[in-house]
Amino acid sequence: MREFSLPALYEVPTDGNLTDLIRRNATQHPDAAVMGRKVAGIWTDVTSTQFLAEVRAAAKGLIAAGVKPGDRVALMSRTRYEWIQLDFAIWSAGGVTVPVYETSSPEQVQWILGDSGAVAVIVESDAHAAAVEAVRGALPELRSVWQIEKGAVEELTAAGADVPDETVDERSGVAKADDPATIVYTSGTTGRPKGCVLTHRAFFAECGNLVERLKPLFRTGESSVLLFLPAAHVFGRMVALAPAMAPIKLGCVPDIKNLTDELASFRPTLILGVPRVFEKVYNSARAKAQADGKGKIFDKAAHTAIAYSRALDTAKGPSLALKLKHLVFDKLVFSKLRAVLGGRGEAAISGGAPLGERLGHFYRGIGFTVLEGYGLTETCAATAFNPWDRQKIGTVGQPLPGSVLRIADDGEVLVHGEHVFSGYWNNEAATAEALADGWFHTGDIGTLDEDGYLAITGRKKEILVTAGGKNVAPAVIEDRIRAHALVAECMVVGDGRPFVGALVTLDEEFLGRWAAEHGKPAGSTAASLKNDADLLAEVQRAVDDGNAAVSKAESVRKFTILDSQFTEEAGHITPSLKLKRNVVAKDFADEIEAIYRVA
Repeated sequence: MREFSLPALYEVPTDGNLTDLIRRNATQHPDAAVMGRKVAGIWTDVTSTQFLAEVRAAAKGLIAAGVKPGDRVALMSRTRYEWIQLDFAIWSAGGVTVPVYETSSPEQVQWILGDSGAVAVIVESDAHAAAVEAVRGALPELRSVWQIEKGAVEELTAAGADVPDETVDERSGVAKADDPATIVYTSGTTGRPKGCVLTHRAFFAECGNLVERLKPLFRTGESSVLLFLPAAHVFGRMVALAPAMAPIKLGCVPDIKNLTDELASFRPTLILGVPRVFEKVYNSARAKAQADGKGKIFDKAAHTAIAYSRALDTAKGPSLALKLKHLVFDKLVFSKLRAVLGGRGEAAISGGAPLGERLGHFYRGIGFTVLEGYGLTETCAATAFNPWDRQKIGTVGQPLPGSVLRIADDGEVLVHGEHVFSGYWNNEAATAEALADGWFHTGDIGTLDEDGYLAITGRKKEILVTAGGKNVAPAVIEDRIRAHALVAECMVVGDGRPFVGALVTLDEEFLGRWAAEHGKPAGSTAASLKNDADLLAEVQRAVDDGNAAVSKAESVRKFTILDSQFTEEAGHITPSLKLKRNVVAKDFADEIEAIYRVA
């Protein structure tokens, strides 16, 4: 099949914007808990009425500080209650939110704030404030900086105390559906971040149709979501806004270090995460079972879960014997795993990277269905996802209702719909290329089956996507590492992996000089020195320089020095010296595996 679409289940309001959601919730569900907030370590409910009041108070402060309709205001913080509050406050002041990853380097902060023309930025910590201060001289349009950990919300609330309610009402209604809601920066093939302009319409179409298609999972007063993804990521942003659309309760945690504890205390019914989270839960449970001497039982249980799930997709279904085994393991193992996920979990939506068929069957087999989806920043997160009642494991599902998926002649996945971005900020050429012929060209290769389920089979562009869902542009860091005299070539790896690694080849001419200067044996080669402490330290300095240009999530954590060079003769590079990544990855598959092998 070359094209498939589904009718829209939600009609986007033409004259509204996303602030309508919180006003509607306060009117129609005044006492409903729409947010969960940790106070002294205890989750406390925030009603829709209270949340609206806190948003409006912060919005008044922004207005008092001179934020005007259409002004860009940046947010650089970990995921927390204030992120969501301030996002809505920026919109309520008539502004446009520009998310910045909290791990971003000063160079990235300078580019994003400078390119977007941000007039203000709200940061979380001293480290974030220092990153902004380091480049502030290059940001003439930046007027205001507030810090959450130093009372930004309280400061804004106090500053806006004299701003009339009518002013906020007026500002909240300025933006219409086709006006920008946010500019989310994403890495392009050249490595320089591009600002995706996502309108209020795009988020309405995305969240409205998602919630309607998954309606049994979004029950007001019953369902809840725990957000532990970066709110700066478009997937995290969608996770933050979909609950407001329903509405259901949303809780925020800054990282996943203590995720199991947070899941146990918040007890969400729906989890939206990336494959790395589900891999971690599985691996941790297996490791604990092995440590307790129950490794064989866990492995048998996992095998049963997978077999049971696979059998659900057959005409006959699970056999009686399999049902009995499944029942036994449900009491021994599966119930405990569900408890790790909070105990109330019904389903999860996974995106950002491939989940894997085996893991998909495992989770469905233990009674916790993980619905895999697919999308990009340019599609406002999910452009395809598995429906709750007709899951096809191994696919990323059907198109978002109201949108169209098309497979081009070369296999590229094309998208059309109201949820697609309107263009790249200040980049007409890139916009024209990405939206050629009225379709968004994803750069991914895929197929559609007879029921319109999409399977992603490859990637045209060189962007890597880690197991955690982070998009990584290799060129940025490779160019910096390659600038070191000792380095001949560098290829960043990490597609579908837990972190970013790199293959490094050494410049043969410089290596001889370096070896002599450092007292190494005459005739030393890359093969003889690749484990030398001094050499590794020197290459690490090159890697550190490369890492300085990117965020922590994009940085190279491990590298390996190769014995040989990338050559045109071997097919590793083109005549113009461009890397043929697929050939290098194939020829050095063992070396790449070694990077991710646990010692």
